[in-house]
Amino acid sequence: MPAVRNVCVILNERSGDHAEGDRRARISALLDEAGIASKIAVPDGEEDLVVFARKALERSGAEMLVAAGGDGTIAAVAAASHDAGVPMGVIPQGTFNYFARGLDIPEDMEGAVEVLATGQLHDMPLGEVNGEVFLNNTSLGVYPLILQRRESIYNRWGRSRLAAYWSVLLALTGFRRPLKLRLTLDGREVKLRTPLAFVAKSAYQLERFNLDGADAIRDGHFALFTAKGERSIDLVRTALKLAGGSAQNGSDFDLQIARDITIQTGHKRTLVARDGEKAMMKTPIRVRLRDAPLKVMVPGARSTE
Repeated sequence: MPAVRNVCVILNERSGDHAEGDRRARISALLDEAGIASKIAVPDGEEDLVVFARKALERSGAEMLVAAGGDGTIAAVAAASHDAGVPMGVIPQGTFNYFARGLDIPEDMEGAVEVLATGQLHDMPLGEVNGEVFLNNTSLGVYPLILQRRESIYNRWGRSRLAAYWSVLLALTGFRRPLKLRLTLDGREVKLRTPLAFVAKSAYQLERFNLDGADAIRDGHFALFTAKGERSIDLVRTALKLAGGSAQNGSDFDLQIARDITIQTGHKRTLVARDGEKAMMKTPIRVRLRDAPLKVMVPGARSTE
């Protein structure tokens, strides 16, 4: 008997760079073969995705919400699942799939559905920035601008990891406005000037780029990275080091560890990125963990610690 019997799938058909045909029909067939009843809902992009997922779950009467999309889609479904008090499953369909990879969830549809049928529930702490859920990271400064550039490149050339990397280079070479920030880290105040404030919550993502802070994240903290240097060439050099896994704490960036982070920018609103999505938010920006974890279906052999 499968680990879950009835699911509501939120399918973002615009996620990732997939060429396997009708994803909706394929997901439905795989779930049916696994003995899992399903209702699949496809957002049209006009309604807030968290609201859409919550309504779809209520209409379906399912015992689990499943996100079929990239990390931005998964974060929205995670918020809806947490609000409704139901567990979440994942069928990765994004470009990078950091969240799924960090939980050992296969990136192929067959493997992900197998996890839904045979896996176990794992408690996952949820990060939030000004009340909005994020799973991997949230940031201010140059990274939200990278996402803006990435959208125009995706629209012209399609979604791919190569296009994503190219958008990074173009955004960095055009960046001109470092941030003047006042940070409060677990009650301790820090003032600095930086082109990027990047708050990480994914230990897997940090280890992927050979960065410090993964153990602190596992211990319930955030890892806050602030970039050194303000010139475009400095940012490009750091980005290349990150890609090669050779960026160093102290020379390329500064690392701060905290459970509760407040960021003052000197402006009433600022552009904030979270899990590949971006939005204007009122300041101050507060980053914290939600009080209760989300239950996520993971492979059965995975440790639950």
